[in-house]
Amino acid sequence: MVYMRLPVPHFHHIVAAGLILSGQGMEGAQAQTLPGAGALVWKVQSQGESQQGETDRGATGDAISGPVETPEMTAEARLREREDLDLLFAELAQPEGETWARAETDILRIWSRSGSAAMDLLYKRGETALDAGDTAGAIGHLTALTDHAPDFPAGWHLRAVAFYLNGDFGPALADLGQVLALEPRHFAALTQLGTMLEEMGDNRRALEAYRESLKIHPHQQDAADAVKRLEQETQGTDA
Repeated sequence: MVYMRLPVPHFHHIVAAGLILSGQGMEGAQAQTLPGAGALVWKVQSQGESQQGETDRGATGDAISGPVETPEMTAEARLREREDLDLLFAELAQPEGETWARAETDILRIWSRSGSAAMDLLYKRGETALDAGDTAGAIGHLTALTDHAPDFPAGWHLRAVAFYLNGDFGPALADLGQVLALEPRHFAALTQLGTMLEEMGDNRRALEAYRESLKIHPHQQDAADAVKRLEQETQGTDA
């Protein structure tokens, strides 16, 4: 299956039409997860989706017929997990001390739980393919994953990485939008968004993405370095 690669001149059109920096569209408890009043909500419209097409699962062995049964978490378990994440994010945001590293590890561990052994296997296959440099294979596995586990942010994020490494910025932006709709505190997705916007020459929005990510996880050295670099480049402007 051929995935269309967006030419460089189209990137700014995607950003202008599809990247909305506002608090609108976030509802209920999900909107409340963002730290601080007036925090940015990043929504990327699915303009890249039409270019993704249907994945050739015959090549990846990931064809799944019918709905996938996944164990349902009880309401109590979901509440406990959310409370655990709230505590961990509070710890992660502390500027001093060393416990943030453990909090980061625990957050990533919780995020990695799909609730299904079959979905975990698809994720692992995608990860293994990426490690081997097989971005097309990774996209195939991860498309099967996102098709059958659309509420699993880690699947969308890893596929965004795969699309990015494959040069498919439109689909990557669309997947990042899915990640942040499901988990607005996904600092890795925000940092990746900043990286992509910077590569596309949109330094103002890149700086905003990095800053938003650092509000959540202030110990990301790469993001901190990027903010310092972009602030120097945009000094004298209201970035």
